[in-house]
Amino acid sequence: MIKSRIILREIKKYIDASEAIIVTGMRRTGKTTLLQGIYSEIQTKNKLFLDLENPLNRKYLEEENYDRIKASLEFLGVDFTHRAFIFLDEIQFVRNLPSIVKYFIDHYKAKFFLTGSASFYLKNLFTESLAGRKYIFEIFPLTFREFLVFKESSFKMPDEAKHITRTEFESISLLYDEYMTFGGFPGVVLKTSIDEKKKTLEDIFTSFFQLEIMQIGDFRKNNVIRDLMLLLMQRIGSKLDVQKIASDLGISRPTLNEYIAFLEGTYFIKSIKPFSMGKSSELRKTPKVYLCDTGLANHFANLDTGRLFENSVFQNLRLKGELNYYQRKSGAEIDFILNKKTAYEVKVNPRPSDLSALKGLSTQLNIEDFKIVSKKFSEIENIIYGFML
Repeated sequence: MIKSRIILREIKKYIDASEAIIVTGMRRTGKTTLLQGIYSEIQTKNKLFLDLENPLNRKYLEEENYDRIKASLEFLGVDFTHRAFIFLDEIQFVRNLPSIVKYFIDHYKAKFFLTGSASFYLKNLFTESLAGRKYIFEIFPLTFREFLVFKESSFKMPDEAKHITRTEFESISLLYDEYMTFGGFPGVVLKTSIDEKKKTLEDIFTSFFQLEIMQIGDFRKNNVIRDLMLLLMQRIGSKLDVQKIASDLGISRPTLNEYIAFLEGTYFIKSIKPFSMGKSSELRKTPKVYLCDTGLANHFANLDTGRLFENSVFQNLRLKGELNYYQRKSGAEIDFILNKKTAYEVKVNPRPSDLSALKGLSTQLNIEDFKIVSKKFSEIENIIYGFML
C-alpha cells in the first residue's frame, strides 16, 4: 500500500485538467512511488508508464519525427483516439521532451504525468516550451506528520502546546528524535535497524553525487563540489560567506556561485534570504543555508542538537510558504519568518528571556504572531514543539 503524502492531495485537484503535471524534487524523495500511486488509481486501460532512466525506454522518445514517436507509443498500447494518460519518470534524461509533450497535448489532448530530479533543468527548460500547459509540484523529504503516517503511529497532534502533557510530550518526542536523527527520506524511515538507515543515507548521498553532480552537472572539478557539499553541511543555519568559502576551496566566487546555484537547483540545499524593512542598519543581502534533510546532515557532519533541530524546523516550515530570517548587526535575530507574518525562534531549551527578546523584535517588525519552537518540554507561554509544525 502506498503511503499518503501531502503533495498527493494537491496533485489530485488537477488530474482532470488538460495541463501536464510535473513532479520535481531531490532523488529518493518518493517521486516514482507517487507517480505509480496515481497511475494505479487512473481508471482506464489507456495509460502508459515509462521509466526514462532505462536507456531502452528513452529510445521511444528520441526520434526527431514525432509521427514515429506516436507509432512507438501506439505499439506500447496507447490509443490516441481516446484520452491517453502517459506517465514518464526521470524526464531529465530526454533533452527534447518538452516539445514532445507540447505536441501530444496540442494534437492529441494526452494527459502527461512527469517526474524529474533536477529542478534547475526542469524549470529552465519547461518555462517557455510548456507555457500554460503545465503544473509543477515540488516534493521533499517527509514532514514529521508524514513521518508519523509512514511509522503507522496513532498519535493525534493537538493544535496548541498547552494541550500537551509532559507524558504526551515524552511519548511523541522519542519519534521526533528518530526523525531528527535519521531524517525524512522515505527509504530511510521505512528501514527498521540503525545500520540499515545509515547505509541508506550513504547510498542516497552517493546516488545524488553520481547521477546529479557527475552526469547532469558535468563539472570539471567534481572533488571541489563534493568538498563544498560537506562544508555546507557543517554550516547549517549560518550565513553564506561566499568570499571565505571560495578561498577555502581555492575557486573563484563566480564558480562558487555556480556550484551553489546547482546544489540549490537540485534540492540538496536551500538558501533563505533576510527579512528587510529597508533599513540600512540591517543585514539585507547574505542568505542562510539549510540542508535538504537532517539525516544526511547528522550522518555526514555530526552536528550538535541545536543545528539539527533548526534544520528540522526548516524542513517542516518550508512547505508552508516563503521563509526569511531576520538579524541585526548587534546579533539579535529571528530564525524564521514565515510569509512575513509569523516569527519563529528555535531553541533546544528556551528561557523566558528568549520569549521576551522574540516579542520585542517581532513588535518592531510589526509581526503580531510569534512563537518559540522548543526541542524540550517547557511551561513558557507561546511555546510550540518541532513535532507540531
